[in-house]
Amino acid sequence: MKKFLTLFSMFFAVPLGLLAQNAEESKSISQRINEAVQPATDAVSSIVFFPLPGTTGQNAFPIVIIFLLLAASFFTVYFRFINIRGFKLAINTVRGNYTKKGEEGEVSHFQALTAALSGTVGLGNIAGVAIAISLGGPGATFWMIIAGLLGMSSKFVECTLGVKYRDIGPDGTVYGGPMYYLRKGLGEMKLESLGKGLAIFFAIMCVGGSFGGGNMFQANQAAAQFIDMIGTTNPNASLFFGFAVAAIVAVVIIGGIKRIGSVTERIVPFMVGIYLLAAFVVIGANISNVPSAFGQIISGAFTPMGIAGGFIGVLIQGFRRAAFSNEAGVGSAAIAHAAVKTKQPASEGIVALLEPFIDTVVVCTITALVIIIANGDGSIMVYGQKAGGVTETSAAFATVLPWFPYILTVAVVLFAFSTMISWSYYGLQSWMYLFGRSKKAEYSYKVLFCIMVVIGSSASLSAVTDFSDAMIFAMSVPNLIGLIIMRKKVKEELSKYFEYVKNFVK
Repeated sequence: MKKFLTLFSMFFAVPLGLLAQNAEESKSISQRINEAVQPATDAVSSIVFFPLPGTTGQNAFPIVIIFLLLAASFFTVYFRFINIRGFKLAINTVRGNYTKKGEEGEVSHFQALTAALSGTVGLGNIAGVAIAISLGGPGATFWMIIAGLLGMSSKFVECTLGVKYRDIGPDGTVYGGPMYYLRKGLGEMKLESLGKGLAIFFAIMCVGGSFGGGNMFQANQAAAQFIDMIGTTNPNASLFFGFAVAAIVAVVIIGGIKRIGSVTERIVPFMVGIYLLAAFVVIGANISNVPSAFGQIISGAFTPMGIAGGFIGVLIQGFRRAAFSNEAGVGSAAIAHAAVKTKQPASEGIVALLEPFIDTVVVCTITALVIIIANGDGSIMVYGQKAGGVTETSAAFATVLPWFPYILTVAVVLFAFSTMISWSYYGLQSWMYLFGRSKKAEYSYKVLFCIMVVIGSSASLSAVTDFSDAMIFAMSVPNLIGLIIMRKKVKEELSKYFEYVKNFVK
């Protein structure tokens, strides 16, 4: 615990002084923080994202991504393609067809799904797809889809365990996630020490990830997009934006998962809907080019040479971006899904498998189609060249919708906001696992989280957010170890749920 506190102080406590500085001073301080943190960031990133031998540069394939994909493939086969045969059941479950009144929990199946989706559907779907295509060509989209389909199985496993081993307090508050099923589940299997160690490691990584990638990075990108749209040169604009967003975030997260769920069930369908509507307008205007776009996706997936190092390069870009987008196997979603109202753990696992499908198979694929269609004449981007991310996506939409940058700004802000409130819950659950379930611990975390929103908006602490990104993917190591060991328990719960559905009476 002392080591964690030292790391926390080093990476997150130092920036608190930014709030008392003017814009010019903040810039110099953020630079100094980056320089101080960069060595540790490089060291941690080199471990977490250690590449597969023989892969370097933009084609570097982190072993942690391979671990995620192999685990997802294993779960897909072990559970007899639950990602496909459980799809219809997932739709019916999220609609509440098999829900009874009075079940323990805090949110509905739909609210749990949207809360978890709000943590994954975001900038990765807008900028990440453009990066994958610019580096790997249209064929990277094919491998993103494959990775998304496989990731559905991982989400099913982790979210089933999240409900099975959750704690429910005297006041009905739910405490759940990998830290609980690692400790309790592995404890049942006479692996107490391993379970406790993995749980603590996961919780520490999750807290760090919630402050950086789940907060400061989101706030920074949203502020940059908003300021660019309004065209202001006021040096304090980003600071004002940060305070405004922090205030709204505070109102939501103080209410806990119930309020987060009630907000995300409205925001997520709206933000995904408005984004897809704009995408369908662009695709509709170029409908004759759709067959060609799909042809490029299929043929490009198996290109023997050329783009980003040929077949391996295309595969790497697709898999990497899918893993960063849907976080299947990372364990974060299991924290949100654990709060669902149900007595059937596998029911929420079934619901959770919809996440990677919506996030990667639907949203990312639609984004890719828009970019590929718009790039028909090569004017938007050049495959294999340096990626522009969100800029390329915006330019692709603007070929048909000149006013789309304004819509994109709304989408970016909503995506960032929803990601922040979901990750605040993930981080809080891990924080309270480490420091206890007191009100003091709860509000200390929430205050720190809101401060980080302001800091993230007004200072580009790239080294800190890079460090936290590494933390997020480090979460997958203890999580996947636990999932593989406890796979038989999940299979038992799945059988129980199938039987429950078969004999269900409202």
